[in-house]
Amino acid sequence: MTEEPKDQIPPSPYHPEEMTATWDVRIGKSITLQGRARWTPAGVITAGIAASAMMLAMSALVRAARRR
Repeated sequence: MTEEPKDQIPPSPYHPEEMTATWDVRIGKSITLQGRARWTPAGVITAGIAASAMMLAMSALVRAARRR
């Protein structure tokens, strides 16, 4: 194994506006849940557009089913 030099700069995020969240949840003495999330503003907007498109399609299907 190679060791990283101690004077090396830590890696920067992949995107300059990337946001991260890390959390640990402990339930009792033996259960520990860990989570991590990364997102960018562009990803949030894209997810919103995708959700809107799915809801629009769903409303068209519901409307078509009611007409039958």
